[in-house]
Amino acid sequence: MKSPVILTALLSIALFSCAKEPQVKHKSHMDSSGETIKNVQVVNEEDPICHMKTAGSLKDTAVYKARVYGFCSSYCKDEFKKNPERYAQK
Repeated sequence: MKSPVILTALLSIALFSCAKEPQVKHKSHMDSSGETIKNVQVVNEEDPICHMKTAGSLKDTAVYKARVYGFCSSYCKDEFKKNPERYAQK
């Protein structure tokens, strides 16, 4: 009786951990498309991938459904482009 309960608990934990958003570890080798972008109006105050604040350190942007999204790095922008519906603001 104990074995199925423990197995069910472990499977539940594994499934919930897979449903989390990716954890991005920023490293010094993560580059951007260029210098910090200024005077660009974006719809997000934080990077939708890693949740870093983008105000003042905006490096990359992407347009999705006529809205401009800002990102801290090209890595985060590329992750957004893979599945923008998942990260786009509703």
